[in-house]
Amino acid sequence: MSSSRSEDDTTPPGIPEAPETSKAPETREPPEAVTLRILSALGDVPSAAWDNVANPGWILSGRGALHRSPDCHLEQELSQALGADFDLARADADFNPFLSHAFLEALEAAGCACAETGWLPRHMVLEDTSGEILGAVPAYLKSHSQGEYVFDHGWADAFHRAGGDYYPKLQISVPFTPATGRRFLTGPGINREAGLQALAAGLVQVCQRTGASSVHATFLTKPEWDTLGELGYLQRTDQQFHWENQGYDSFEDFLADLASRKRKAIRKERREALSADGIEVEWVTGADLTEAHWDAFYTFYVDTGSRKWGRPYLNRKFFSLINERLAERTLLVLAKRHGRYIAGALNFIGSKTLFGRNWGCTEHHPFLHFELCYYQAIDFAIAKGLKRVEAGAQGAHKLARGYLPATTYSAHWIAHEGLHDAVADFLEHERRAVERENAALADHAPFRKGD
Repeated sequence: MSSSRSEDDTTPPGIPEAPETSKAPETREPPEAVTLRILSALGDVPSAAWDNVANPGWILSGRGALHRSPDCHLEQELSQALGADFDLARADADFNPFLSHAFLEALEAAGCACAETGWLPRHMVLEDTSGEILGAVPAYLKSHSQGEYVFDHGWADAFHRAGGDYYPKLQISVPFTPATGRRFLTGPGINREAGLQALAAGLVQVCQRTGASSVHATFLTKPEWDTLGELGYLQRTDQQFHWENQGYDSFEDFLADLASRKRKAIRKERREALSADGIEVEWVTGADLTEAHWDAFYTFYVDTGSRKWGRPYLNRKFFSLINERLAERTLLVLAKRHGRYIAGALNFIGSKTLFGRNWGCTEHHPFLHFELCYYQAIDFAIAKGLKRVEAGAQGAHKLARGYLPATTYSAHWIAHEGLHDAVADFLEHERRAVERENAALADHAPFRKGD
């Protein structure tokens, strides 16, 4: 199937030469009796204080064991905090491992997200008069556009040609992680809408004070995207492929929902993936994860990263920190042949979602990538009662394997009026293209059409 857009099609129309001109932001003042503070390191705040707004109602303990807060009636509190948006934002009640202090701080402690790599931490926290954190934003001052998975290289190039400086820019995201989740973090101690508005206004102030050209909030939730659009941020959409669990009891139960031809094709791929002599698949998680497992996986990761990006984003220390902090939230799907690991896929486990992240191998076997990354992920989600699998960025080839197109959302505040207007025009056309492509792909889904 031909696509109406491409990964590199990110250059807006011509930009008038007037780099010094700024477009006034449409923002609102923060509510009274709160202050905004900028953190140069996530370690400057206690993990519990951050997690209280990042994943309200959840407590991480040990190596990532997950518990409900014993004194939190989460749905009632979120309903009060979110008001009319509660039904749309019910996913805020789900635990997202990437927003946790343990994950984000591990990126900094390992030296993956730091000034030297072009990810200078500039996290924002919203505090009341007692110093309690009511809201937060994971933010980074960036000197490039790598590791974001929302492509704005064309914007930077066009602005440079017009005489402007696109970098530094302020990036609101989880570094190196194309997974949807809240970016404007608020707990039940503040009205959700008021907190989001205060944080959004604060980001514009930080942008102006640091001389950054723009603010980019990527992989937002839909309610956040809607609100930021109302506040004057430019709205962008893109596409991923997610698998949804319709209450399946087994992989065969899932296959029964597919058209006969697709069902046979998947069964064939699974047989061929494991047909080489001696290939076995293991799920390794929690207390079973050892440094030896991470040594093996890191070899796979470096091989794939070096071929795709030239230099992998994550270092070996990061995986050791994840093993210490989030082993219970981590799943390695490993393939072994004749007693030696030959391939692996890294996943993180939310309360309702399995997030596929990285893959690599030292031996190439037909369909082994599909088996470890997509089919084993479905097996695990069904076995553990998870609602969905998010298989990472891009990849229309996932459609034939039961992963359906899902829209992803980002929002952008751009100071320079000429660049702002050029990007706004470009995004209007891009949003329509994404909508058309998602609709076209959905028509080619592998599921049975009717009875």
